[in-house]
Amino acid sequence: MTTETEEPTLTIDELAARAGVTVRTIRFYGTKGLLPPPVIGPRRVGHYGREHLARLALIEELQHQGMTLSAIERYLGQLPPDLTARELAIQRAVVASWTPKTAETVSRAELERLAGRALTEEEVGRLAAMDVVERDGEAFRVDAGLLRLGVELLDVPLSQETLLAARATLTEHSRAAAHELSRLLRDAVAERDARDVRSLSAHMQPLVVQALLTTFQRSLKEELREWMSGDTQGRGDGGQG
Repeated sequence: MTTETEEPTLTIDELAARAGVTVRTIRFYGTKGLLPPPVIGPRRVGHYGREHLARLALIEELQHQGMTLSAIERYLGQLPPDLTARELAIQRAVVASWTPKTAETVSRAELERLAGRALTEEEVGRLAAMDVVERDGEAFRVDAGLLRLGVELLDVPLSQETLLAARATLTEHSRAAAHELSRLLRDAVAERDARDVRSLSAHMQPLVVQALLTTFQRSLKEELREWMSGDTQGRGDGGQG
């Protein structure tokens, strides 16, 4: 069974091919601290894993947003060092959401290329149900920034109904948080010029989204930790009775 902590198996050439960059770029990112070092295996060959691939995708998205290398270095430096490939994919999806109207129309073959794997009709249907893709005749409308995350969710051992219910919960509470934050910002800039308000909004959006994501990740980990701890305690008590 594949896990988030599986042993790195990609050579630097394979990583470069999968990520669509050059070996030289990977080595350069390594010297700048943007990529963690590979795991050194037999014959002193470095091996890379899913986290390296996900981090390269995040770097690519940050560059697409127009961030300089030094800004990307600062951004990555603020992230926890032990993020999994899935958590990095979430970061990339959030970054991609900063740019409006990122959806594009692609063919089935292009959709699978962007997804990084072949997709069955059932899987395409699940992605459509999650609003990750939208059928447009024989083509598909897709937000490439969200597609990778959607594909990751295909492998989560939960029913589609549960995933859709979770999405509805997140949407409801996200809108509530956005409404409250919008009210606070409106009160704070009530006397400012309209251009100042637009500029502030543009600068605040990525910061607020990053803060919400970080807070949510910490809260979710704490909830899961308490849940698992309580479940383990419950089984222990049952064994003593």
